[in-house]
Amino acid sequence: MFKFISLASAAFLCSTALTFAADLTDNAVPPVAFETPAFTWTGAYIGISGGAGWLDGSTTKFGRYHDKQDFDGSVFGGFVGYNWQFSNGIVVGVEGDVEYNSNDEKFFGYRTFGTDWQGSVRGRVGYAFDRLMVFGTAGWTMANGHIEYPCVDENTTFSGWTAGAGIDYAVTDKVFLRGEYRYSDFGSKEIVRGMNVDFDQSIVKVGLAVKF
Repeated sequence: MFKFISLASAAFLCSTALTFAADLTDNAVPPVAFETPAFTWTGAYIGISGGAGWLDGSTTKFGRYHDKQDFDGSVFGGFVGYNWQFSNGIVVGVEGDVEYNSNDEKFFGYRTFGTDWQGSVRGRVGYAFDRLMVFGTAGWTMANGHIEYPCVDENTTFSGWTAGAGIDYAVTDKVFLRGEYRYSDFGSKEIVRGMNVDFDQSIVKVGLAVKF
């Protein structure tokens, strides 16, 4: 009889222990899953860029004589900006740049005209496909034009508008690459007495930037 009671007690204790263990397993807190934050284009950035430029210039001398010239050269400079990305993938921003522009050529056979620096302030609108963003940009631009010939060395600042499009691609969370095309119309201005210069330029360039 005593043996029977002992076996029954042991069986009851084992059953209770198994039930308690099962309850602990059922009520266990699942492990916490940590999600990787989605990439965003929001933030400030600064970068460098360089490429090729094709400038078309025309000159009118005293309203009677005309000359046209193509100015092929290179550009190199830096840019800085800020982006805001919305939940629907739209990205808006503002950007400014300053570049050195090398493109001297001769007008009327002996007068050398060219630009040495240019800059712009623009708005940008784009759409983000995760780390790839396509964008359009437009705004105000300016350039310093200079003309040289015997006993004359003059320069003046031209201003106009610029517009273009490009692609930014983030290779890391902090670094992105850029490819861009821009057209700039710098308007017309009298650079020396009796001589008006009118020029516009197309630029293709690539860039590298750091995002903060």
